[in-house]
Amino acid sequence: MGALLVSAPVLNDPNFTRTVLLILEHDESGTFAVVINQPSDTQVESVLPEWEHSPIAGDVLYIGGPVAEDSALGIGLFDRRTQLPESARAVTAELGVIDLDEEPFMQGLSAIRIYAGYAGWELGQLDDEIDQGAWYVVDGGPDDVFDPDPNTLWRRVLKRQPGELSFVATHSDDPTLN
Repeated sequence: MGALLVSAPVLNDPNFTRTVLLILEHDESGTFAVVINQPSDTQVESVLPEWEHSPIAGDVLYIGGPVAEDSALGIGLFDRRTQLPESARAVTAELGVIDLDEEPFMQGLSAIRIYAGYAGWELGQLDDEIDQGAWYVVDGGPDDVFDPDPNTLWRRVLKRQPGELSFVATHSDDPTLN
């Protein structure tokens, strides 16, 4: 399982409205994550033609966050028995961050999504935002990262949570209706 950050309805940063992020790294230097539910209109092949014969052929580039939008990173879904190449870093038992500057590889790779940019927080910054109610931290996994309908992912991730958190999924897009 991987940890997901789900934006709360009170979060009024337009970069993160109704977003779901996969946490890639959380340590003493801060937190690094990608938004997994914001597809763009750009085809991956138009930006990274060397990956055109990979499991992403025909897929679109996703907006990973507001930081370094001119750079890209890949999240790959690997068979658990596959040893990750040196150019990849494990996030969970099945998910790994792929260095897109390296030669494309396919062994054990069943899917990949490419993200332009990322989201980042300095040490303590994200914890403060969570304490203020801007984010929910929940379990997630490959089904979330490679969801075929990312536009409804925010609601579905919240709806499957236990207790009162599942009710947040019913929050209207129009605050005057709440």
